Amino acid sequence: MASEPSLGDRRPLKSRGTAWAGAATRLLLKTPITADQVSVLGILISFGGAWAIVAAPERPWLYLVGALALQLRLLCNMLDGLIAVEGGRKSAYGPLFNELPDRIEDSLFLIAAGYAAGLPWLGFTAALLAAVAAYLRLLGGTFGFAQDFSGPMAKPHRMAALTLGTLAAFAEALWAETSYALPATLALIVAGTALTIARRALTIARQLKAAAA
Repeated sequence: MASEPSLGDRRPLKSRGTAWAGAATRLLLKTPITADQVSVLGILISFGGAWAIVAAPERPWLYLVGALALQLRLLCNMLDGLIAVEGGRKSAYGPLFNELPDRIEDSLFLIAAGYAAGLPWLGFTAALLAAVAAYLRLLGGTFGFAQDFSGPMAKPHRMAALTLGTLAAFAEALWAETSYALPATLALIVAGTALTIARRALTIARQLKAAAA
């Protein structure tokens, strides 16, 4: 998220206003790093995290690496926006880096979780629905409406659920020797994202009807 179109279209994040986020932003602004470079770093972290999750059924400690990568990905997603907007380092390519890395990162993690769960189709389904939910958010913006970041399975919710799912999979592999956590997590993400799609689509429909009245 290197540069966001407008402050009104920024995802509402409480963490953005925390003292630690401000300190991290000031620290990064003392370096020549750009918001776009932080976005690319998020993609690289996601590739590594996705690999860890795919390999984790054979080496369960890699679930912890995947969980850490999920959170570092979200950190990059927040810091690149802070560098671009609050730090004044917007890029001409900002709108592209605002969305494309998120879509790549979502797909990498969700598809990887599907393979780790032994249900690739479930991971691909989750990734497809995540992309559709993001598309509807952006579609509303093209109609002149405020972008709808509502859940119940918006990006932060999906990544929080998947982080908890990987941690649960780690604990399950160590102490229960079963493998229910990831399939259950992905099923929850699929159901919640489908509900999110329906909710956002209905919101756009109501807005279009009101605008035409």
